[in-house]
Amino acid sequence: MSSCIKENHTKGQERAQHCRKRKADVAIFLQDPDDNLAVELMEMTKKKQYGQQDKYGNKSWKSHCNLIPTPEKEAETPDVAPYPPLACLTFRSSTFSPLPQLSWANQDDVWRNMLRKDITYLRDKNAFQRHPELQENMRSILLDWLMEVCEVYKLHRETFYLAQDFFDRFMATEENVVKTRLQLIGISSLFIAAKLEEIYPPKLHQFAYITDGACTEDEILSMELLIMKALKWRLAPMTLVSWLNVFLQVAYSRDLQHFLLTQYPQQTYIQLVELLDLCILDVGCLEYSYSVLAASALYHFCNAELVTRVTGYEWTDLEACIEYVVPYAMMIKGAKRQSKLKFFKGVDLEDMHNIQTHTGCLDLLEKIQAQEEKLKAKDRGTPVPTGVLTPPLSDKKEDWGP
Repeated sequence: MSSCIKENHTKGQERAQHCRKRKADVAIFLQDPDDNLAVELMEMTKKKQYGQQDKYGNKSWKSHCNLIPTPEKEAETPDVAPYPPLACLTFRSSTFSPLPQLSWANQDDVWRNMLRKDITYLRDKNAFQRHPELQENMRSILLDWLMEVCEVYKLHRETFYLAQDFFDRFMATEENVVKTRLQLIGISSLFIAAKLEEIYPPKLHQFAYITDGACTEDEILSMELLIMKALKWRLAPMTLVSWLNVFLQVAYSRDLQHFLLTQYPQQTYIQLVELLDLCILDVGCLEYSYSVLAASALYHFCNAELVTRVTGYEWTDLEACIEYVVPYAMMIKGAKRQSKLKFFKGVDLEDMHNIQTHTGCLDLLEKIQAQEEKLKAKDRGTPVPTGVLTPPLSDKKEDWGP
């Protein structure tokens, strides 16, 4: 009996030891997550120390992680071969930054990056020559219609000008586009811009509905992908109104701590942006960069000294573009239309001036083009002397003596 008790006691001890061993093994594999975190933090600290030692010539830790290039980083050099150089893109290295001192970035770096975008995102005013079936006035009609769509859906001006930029750059990459596809390209460009800029963009079916059945939802989605591939996913240009906003901010900025908040009068902005809305309908404006065009528009509403101070450009940089804007500025002033701030339900008063409006600029553009045609016809009608002009004979000359 006692031997059985001893045997059972021995088996119980062995069983207990085996259980404790299994618990220890489980404890090895099921470590506390906090312990793992502590170990990772220690390893990260060591790696950081090794990385800092490289500055002093010691051994350095090399990361095996490679940065994945994204479209926004633009790791590759932009291919600008298909586009002719813009006449106004002659930025001098001495061009100073008009931006005030910024607390969140170096103002010179910000300014250089803005100018670099003007060179990277190129447009071609001769793009419609690639499309024999299209006429330049079709672009004007399309953009005027897009302005009306923006006003209906209460889209921002930045959204419209993004769509205009996408449309012009896409047309410069394509050939032989037929006129039945023009509206599809325009509404798809606006669809992309709205998703980038608007907090609550209209739905896809709303964009299809506004075309009155001319474009289906599937067609818009397919064209969206084609446009983004053609633009190589470069979808962040400095638009025309972005430059205007920067120039006005610099001109009216008083509180540098709130530089990103609007500090200029809304009425002044509306008057200037109406001029830009008119200019952008003409394909000839694509000859100039957005910054130069915005600065030239500003010149017609203020003095040259202020333009130089807030834009960083000299008169020689803007002279050609200022001359181009003259008939448009004269038409805006001669129309005697009082620029009024439109009110939209559900839009904050501080943001009201940023909503794109449809002001009938297409009619003004047609008047300007009609006046230019009259001037050209008048010049053609003036007879030009032909042949070699010879002086009269000596006896035929009049006596001018006393």
